[in-house]
Amino acid sequence: MKELRVLSPTAILGYGFPEESFLEGIKRNPHVIAVDAGSTDPGPYYLGAGVSFTDRNAVKRDMEYLLKAAVEKNIPVIIGTAGGSGANCHLEWNLEILKEIAKENQLSFKMGIIEAEIDKSIVMQELKNGKVNQLYPAPKTTEQDVEDSVRIVAQMGVEPYLKALEGGAQVILAGRTYDPAVFACLAVKEGFDKGLAIHMGKILECAAIAATPGSGSDCMFGYLREDHFELEPLSSIRKCTTMSVAAHTLYEKSNPTSLPGPGGILDLSDTKFEQSKENTVIVRGSRFIPTDGTYYVKLEGVKKVGYRTLSIAGVRDSIMISKIDEIIDTVKDMVWSNFENFNSNEFFLDFKIYGKNGAMGIFENLDFESGQEIGIVIEAVAPTQKLANTICSFARSTLLHFGYDGRISTAGNLAFPFSPSDFKAGEVYEFSVYSLMESPDPCKYFPVEIKMCNKGELNNV
Repeated sequence: MKELRVLSPTAILGYGFPEESFLEGIKRNPHVIAVDAGSTDPGPYYLGAGVSFTDRNAVKRDMEYLLKAAVEKNIPVIIGTAGGSGANCHLEWNLEILKEIAKENQLSFKMGIIEAEIDKSIVMQELKNGKVNQLYPAPKTTEQDVEDSVRIVAQMGVEPYLKALEGGAQVILAGRTYDPAVFACLAVKEGFDKGLAIHMGKILECAAIAATPGSGSDCMFGYLREDHFELEPLSSIRKCTTMSVAAHTLYEKSNPTSLPGPGGILDLSDTKFEQSKENTVIVRGSRFIPTDGTYYVKLEGVKKVGYRTLSIAGVRDSIMISKIDEIIDTVKDMVWSNFENFNSNEFFLDFKIYGKNGAMGIFENLDFESGQEIGIVIEAVAPTQKLANTICSFARSTLLHFGYDGRISTAGNLAFPFSPSDFKAGEVYEFSVYSLMESPDPCKYFPVEIKMCNKGELNNV
């Protein structure tokens, strides 16, 4: 095989894509349809709460296009970081949608299911064995961090996918994954250069974001060849340029010439970008450098820290705006003094000050100067929802009626766009584990199951 063709339909499963772009991709006879289904970008909540940040109906819509085309054309479909965060509960959520689609459309196929969640007892033992290393600038992982974690996932590379492909899987649904791996795994299996395969995957993971104008809700096509790869957007309104592709190569990277991942580093120091057609770009020179001796997987764990309540308000008084920092500090002191019976670590209170025109900007004909309005988000986090409600309510009412020098009206300082003014945001999580763990076998923590999906029913092969 001298060319391997990859269709990336959307930046994240559930973000959508135009039907015409997807059909253009199918016309190009892809060898694989690959898509990333998650990210840590939305923060730790979704991993901790075990829910997806993508909508179920939107995910089902996207996945139905993929599965129907794949079965009809006998094209593998590979989905990574299922359910948004890639833990077992997220994987199961995506699997239920997949089975539902298969049942409704009478689709049958062999599938691979790959888990990525790790029991914290395993992480604890490896930490004690000195096998868990700091991933700078994140702090070192402690035993308490592991113990406090609600859920921990590891980020798999291409190797578990290779195992599933070798087992004959036409559809692969996997947990937390190094983003480029779903796009690169078939290429690696077929003997293509790993550096080029991973670099192409790095760009395809975000679909048409690397085009101009960019979009995460449109398709991109990749052609991997012996010494280069070529990128083509599938919408007539977009094009790839050397600038857009090179710029996206720098996306989410702390070092412009190297990108670490499972098993090694993608070296971009000799990478070249060439405009091949008006809307396509060729990329050459990317190399994969294996890690010396030791294979590492990245761990992501979260812990629950409490419950959140929010209040959103607008301020238009220019006198108050000029004194806002002083006022906020005083209000905080008043809250602390009224709840001094609580430990200083018992709750968290913050005031986030945003922009301009938050209260009156909806009135188009008003002539107002920049900086005459601000928006304030009051945030309280506490061990219980009840206490978070109490702290937020007290802070909101104190700020609402706070008397400051120069104040004219006593009716209230804040404009509330919503009633009720306070919102119970529920559980709050933060990252507790963000580190590298040694793994003697790249597949050790990622069990692969091969099943037969027969019109929505899963059976052992």
